[in-house]
Amino acid sequence: CETCSKEAAKYRCPRCMKYSCSLLCVKKHKLALSCNGVRDKTAFVSVNEFTDLNLLSDYRFLEDVGRTADAAARHCIVHSPATKRLLYCLRNKARGCNIELKTLPVGFTKRRENSTTFNSMENKFYWHLKLIFPHCHAEYTLKGVPDDKTLADILKPYIDPVESDPVVCQRLKIYTASPQSDVRILMKIENRSRNSVRYNELDASRSLLDNLKGKVIIEYPTLFVVLKTLKNDMVVLGQ
Repeated sequence: CETCSKEAAKYRCPRCMKYSCSLLCVKKHKLALSCNGVRDKTAFVSVNEFTDLNLLSDYRFLEDVGRTADAAARHCIVHSPATKRLLYCLRNKARGCNIELKTLPVGFTKRRENSTTFNSMENKFYWHLKLIFPHCHAEYTLKGVPDDKTLADILKPYIDPVESDPVVCQRLKIYTASPQSDVRILMKIENRSRNSVRYNELDASRSLLDNLKGKVIIEYPTLFVVLKTLKNDMVVLGQ
C-alpha cells in the first residue's frame, strides 16, 4: 500500500494508479492528492503501452461523444435565430479585437455556463472568467469582468493580503504569503496536441483585453495562477 506502507495492496486507483490496501487508505490518498478516482479517458497513452483495452475504451468514449453531440444538435435552442445571431455578433466583435473566439454546441458544459456579453454602448466585453490556483487545488468563477480591468486588479480579491476575503485568503494562504513578484499568470494555448501542451504567460499590469489579443479562446478565458518558487508541470511557450 502506497498510503500506509504496512499492508499488502488490494486496489489500484484508476486515476493516478496508486496502490491501496483498504477503503480508509483509498479515501486518504484521494484527499492527499485531490484525486477523484475516476479514470481519465483522454489521458495520453504512448504507442508502446497501447493495448486492446485502450482501443476499446477509446471506441466507447467516441461513441459517448457522438451521442452527446447528436443530442446537443437536436436541442431547440441551437436552431433559434436569436441565439445564432448573438453568438455570431460575439465572435465578430472578438475578431475585431484580434481574438479568435470559438463556441461549443449547447450540450457542452462550457457553453451552458458561459455568461460573456458585449456591451455595444460601451464597446466593451464583459467576460466570464475562470481562475485556477493549482497549488491550493482551488478555482473560482467570475462573471461580468470588464475587458479594461487589469489582471492585477482581478486577482486582488484573491491573493492580496490586505484586500482579499478572509476565507479566500486562508484557502490561498500560500499565494498571499508569497511576494507579488513570484506570481505568474498563465493561459493554455489551444489547438495543440495533448502530449505538447504549452502556456502563454500574461502580463498582470496590462488589461484583460490586451492579454487576450492574438489568442484563441474556447468559450471563455481560463487563467492559471502559479508561483515561480514552486515546481509545476506547466511549460511556457518558448521555454
